Amino acid sequence: MHVVMLLYPNLTQLDLTGPYEVFGRFPELTLDLVWKTRAPVADCRGLTILPTHDFADCPQADILFVPGGPGQLALMEDEEVLGFLRRQAAGARYVTSVCTGSLVLAAAGLLKGRRATCHWLSLDQLALLGAVPVAERVVVDGAVVTGAGVTSGIDFALALTAHIFGEARARHAQLFMEYDPAPPFPGGSPASSDPALVAQIRAETASFQTRRAETARRVAATLDQAAAGAGA
Repeated sequence: MHVVMLLYPNLTQLDLTGPYEVFGRFPELTLDLVWKTRAPVADCRGLTILPTHDFADCPQADILFVPGGPGQLALMEDEEVLGFLRRQAAGARYVTSVCTGSLVLAAAGLLKGRRATCHWLSLDQLALLGAVPVAERVVVDGAVVTGAGVTSGIDFALALTAHIFGEARARHAQLFMEYDPAPPFPGGSPASSDPALVAQIRAETASFQTRRAETARRVAATLDQAAAGAGA
């Protein structure tokens, strides 16, 4: 099975590399890192990752995967990327994402009416694009499987591999990775954090979140126009 994992400038690498670590432990899965070209791609912290394929020579995905990150904003209006995702999704067995990667899938029109999750700061923006936001770590809606923010990528990949290969093998991978989270302090979600800290982070990201929401509204209008044209 081919796992086509989208690379793009300014992504959050853990959204990608967390699931990659899990998927790489299943020999039935071939992992393809794909971008427009094969030039190195830098994440939002400067880590460089090398694609294995470009869009032109990418094999058909059995599992299509999109990570999130600040660079997601540009992808939502990049027709070359959105067209690639639509073509791949048409033949994929599973369409998946972590963090704000779900906003990219939604911008491609792939989450209409689907239950999905996202990073907590952007969860409500899924509704602007026709998806049904769900505040859970991993959300499964048929062939669509989405993970919440950043670190949930490991949970997402373990849940998906358990579905495909059985829980016993996913448990084997989990133990081999020593995935037994024990954060040094509580508060890894808005529900478990000090409200003052949640408010601080919302304030720190308000400008960027406004841009995200504005982009989502523009994309939603474009999708509505396309739907209206198709129904005419």
